[in-house]
Amino acid sequence: MPRIFLYEFATGGGFLGDRRHPPPDSLLREGAAMVAALAEDLVAIGARVEMLLDDRLAQLAPQQNERNGLPRFAARQNAPVCLHRVRTAEEEQAAFAELAAVCDATIVIAPELANALWDRCRRVEAAGGKLLGPSVATVALASDKHATAEHLKRFAVPVPPGWRVGPGGAVPAEVEFPAVGKPCLGAGSQGVRLLVDRQAAEAWAANLQEPSRIERFCPGTAASVAVLCGPAGLFPLAPCQQRLNGDDGFCYQGGSLPLDRHLAQRAVDLAVRAVATLPGACGYLGVDLVLGADPKGGDDFVIEINPRLTTSYVGLRAAAAEDANLAAAILAACEGRVPRLSFQPVAVQFEPDGRFERHALHHRPTAQVAPTNARA
Repeated sequence: MPRIFLYEFATGGGFLGDRRHPPPDSLLREGAAMVAALAEDLVAIGARVEMLLDDRLAQLAPQQNERNGLPRFAARQNAPVCLHRVRTAEEEQAAFAELAAVCDATIVIAPELANALWDRCRRVEAAGGKLLGPSVATVALASDKHATAEHLKRFAVPVPPGWRVGPGGAVPAEVEFPAVGKPCLGAGSQGVRLLVDRQAAEAWAANLQEPSRIERFCPGTAASVAVLCGPAGLFPLAPCQQRLNGDDGFCYQGGSLPLDRHLAQRAVDLAVRAVATLPGACGYLGVDLVLGADPKGGDDFVIEINPRLTTSYVGLRAAAAEDANLAAAILAACEGRVPRLSFQPVAVQFEPDGRFERHALHHRPTAQVAPTNARA
């Protein structure tokens, strides 16, 4: 039975550095949903799962835990899921290093904020552990939205034209409006702003506290594609449509699948092209896209690459065939085997907190999109 250290930043003590405040609600809901789903799938294939739990969350009232999606794994206090409560940042760091060293492998789920994802992946390697995911170098690249866009542009992968803007920096004269401003190191739509004109952009830039990117606003359908990666190739999964709203239209509200068939192949093709440029791609990566009005894909753009598990995992596992296991598919890809995964003829709508609705469709099940060994 493999022993897997499954670490999720928001629920696992990543925010213990600030004892006064618990993790932000949005990151906590999504983090809890992802880690609970993946833990359940790992247990189903016979793994023993080790996890950290921020002690402040363990002490929440039942209704608060229910809101954050915690009971599904917090109730499991015995094997095959073992929870390790951590009360301080020092305890979290020590427990992380110990589990990364003694477990057979580690899966890290963390936001790119302040390089948290890169830092935890680096710690796995420093502890002599085995990281089930992209290389540290790939995580460093993909965590930075501007660096990722510049990298993809060099490989002729379409991205919105954009520029890096430092704290207090000037807005480049070339920027066309409306535009989008966002932190270079961001996650969960945190800090993303619609900038309708130059005056709004200059006010945004004047108040920046961290390196950011300003890019052209690209209208279209917001979509995501998860790609499983490993020595055997790239394995794109069923594309999802994203639901975004809020004051600026960028607040993530979950997603749905299947994506309209006229858009699905365009989404898959572009996501594979993007991931194929990353030499250290391994495990599960999510690609966020905008699919424009041109039916030939001339207005399609890659917005970002998430070098980690994404919230789409909860929707994809809800659509997977009964004999399929998404965690098993991830492990297979990492180990150089061809993952076996197919999807039921269902429509799934999923929420950021892991809830979903599933309805039958009247056509045959969708097989996994054909694997590819494409490289840019």
